[in-house]
Amino acid sequence: MTKIVTQLGAVLLLFTALLGCSKTNTQTDIGEENNNTKIVTYQVVFRESIAGSYIKTAVADNTYSYTYHYTDRGRGPKIQEVITYDNDYYITRQRVNGVNYLKLPFEDYFEIKDGKATYFNTLGTGTTDYTDPQFYFRFDGSPAVYEVLGNLFLKNNGKPVQVFDGGEFSLIEKKPVTLENGERLTLLVIKGIDMTPLYLWMQGDSMIARIAGNRHIIREDFVASRLEIKALQDSEEEHYLSSLAKNLSNKIDEIKIENVSVFLPSGKLASHQDVFIVGDKISQITDTQRSSLDDITIIDGTGKTLLPGLFDMHTHNSKARGLLHIAGGVTSVRDLANNKQLKSLGRQFDENQIIGPRIVIYAGIIDGPGPLANKRNSVSTLEQALAEIDDYHALGYDQIKLYSAIKTDWVEPLINRAKGYGMRVSGHIPAFMSTQKAIELGYNEVQHINMVFLNFLSTSIDTRTPLRHTMPARHGYKLDLNDKKYIDFVDLLIEKDVLIDPTVALFENILTSKKGLPSPTYEKIVHRLPIVSQRAYFTGGFPTTAETAPLYEKSFQKMLDVVYDLHKKGVALGAGTDGLPGFLLHRELELYGVAGISNEDVLKMATIRAAEITKQADKLGSIEVGKNADVILIDGDPLENLSDIRNVELTFKGGYYYDVKALYAALGIKHFK
Repeated sequence: MTKIVTQLGAVLLLFTALLGCSKTNTQTDIGEENNNTKIVTYQVVFRESIAGSYIKTAVADNTYSYTYHYTDRGRGPKIQEVITYDNDYYITRQRVNGVNYLKLPFEDYFEIKDGKATYFNTLGTGTTDYTDPQFYFRFDGSPAVYEVLGNLFLKNNGKPVQVFDGGEFSLIEKKPVTLENGERLTLLVIKGIDMTPLYLWMQGDSMIARIAGNRHIIREDFVASRLEIKALQDSEEEHYLSSLAKNLSNKIDEIKIENVSVFLPSGKLASHQDVFIVGDKISQITDTQRSSLDDITIIDGTGKTLLPGLFDMHTHNSKARGLLHIAGGVTSVRDLANNKQLKSLGRQFDENQIIGPRIVIYAGIIDGPGPLANKRNSVSTLEQALAEIDDYHALGYDQIKLYSAIKTDWVEPLINRAKGYGMRVSGHIPAFMSTQKAIELGYNEVQHINMVFLNFLSTSIDTRTPLRHTMPARHGYKLDLNDKKYIDFVDLLIEKDVLIDPTVALFENILTSKKGLPSPTYEKIVHRLPIVSQRAYFTGGFPTTAETAPLYEKSFQKMLDVVYDLHKKGVALGAGTDGLPGFLLHRELELYGVAGISNEDVLKMATIRAAEITKQADKLGSIEVGKNADVILIDGDPLENLSDIRNVELTFKGGYYYDVKALYAALGIKHFK
């Protein structure tokens, strides 16, 4: 669709005039226009605690206003929205304003009038011809758009929906469901909005629930049925993912990868090699001898590199995220905080019931009390925290992750309890404690590079809040790597053999992204994603001013300087992401290269070194005869050009191999070619 972008000033005048047609205070508008206002209220449940609300209010025929907010440890959106749609549920006018999850202000406007569409959003302002019906999907906003889209699918009998700005939404399934209380609902499964299907619960023309991971939006009169609805959705999701596993997995009998360059445990490449895989094991590695063999699958590796499967050392796994890991060449992960049912998911991944990586380390999370605690597992007393460690040990977890709201006087007894079981201890540094003190008490590792920087700032900073990000952003650039306090701290890391898990790609995104421009963290892949997924990477990072923006840039560069310095001095680094599977690890590794670490060392860090840290080196992390055939075929040479790590063609894991192009296609993602 050709866009005619108007001059910004003229359209801003039009936008201002359009906004003037309705007052900013939607509640006042409603009271004036409709004395018989219909209000529908929803709870927003985040990590099993009520975190906010979503309220829909009728304004006029086919026009509704919405308010939406929830809180997550000092973050979370606060949004007002007004939508008008036609009788077919195509949006004809929409106004959204508020702050997003990171508290960054935004506005979004769209209107159809006289065959023209006028829009104002994160990417810009303009007008375009509007002839065929197209669905406008806002850049950020309340859940209202899902209800409107659900009704559009119901109205048009599930036909695909064309999206304004390009793309298509399609209905995978429309399923009638009867709850235990006799209420009848319709579950819609929609593809094309995000990288995983969207599940939407409807009753008539009303949205009943939108459940996505840890965030559940549930209509107030169905709150008692929320967990039942979630269980039904989980079952439906598992059925869908199981079907993908059956259709996209190729079982290995015997395979020869011919004439390929092999990344050796030494960090060098061996060219012109034939690698034989039988079942899930590497059976033979020889110099290339081109020949025809019966009953063996031959894969041409000419011009390609065979790497060990990558490790992501900081993940939070779910059923839907597993396929993204495998598509990105990630065959092994550490899970650093999840629910206590995670072992079951690990078995499903291992048995290929659902496509996903090996979970080689299970870390149980514990946080202290209060509204700023991580609700994955928050406790009120030291005795409860100690009992949680007992539970995690009994479940076979390897590690305990302490979080920011843990009380400082709990740290030592918790570490002692965990280490008594032979478990490692890691995490965020509890509020009002220095990183050095946590290490002296027995931390084996520290999550996130900002926690290193906080060691050199005041212990009066309440790191339960976003201050744990913004204070290092404002002041991190001042850190002197030649200062004795810093040098002594690095010496302590080496003495105590402490691992640092930097997740620098996360900080690149939140500290250097600019609203309206693609985040540098995702710039190389954003065009490959579904249209709505793309928009998340144009919203910008933490709010900045003309004064703070350059400080954030300088502080991020200092983070890279510290990563390089730690590596150079022999501190162990764990290449992890805490974010988008696959793609974010590629960027994390690229940033280590930008910091100055050699390509050879970066690749070793994500393979053989990670296997050593997780005690998997006897079977994973390198390409050697007798080891598990968890390997990836790369188009190119990442030892020469580290960004070639993105060019995964085939992933081998656990006796199966996967065509990555097909995996991405199932998620609505374009392949790199």
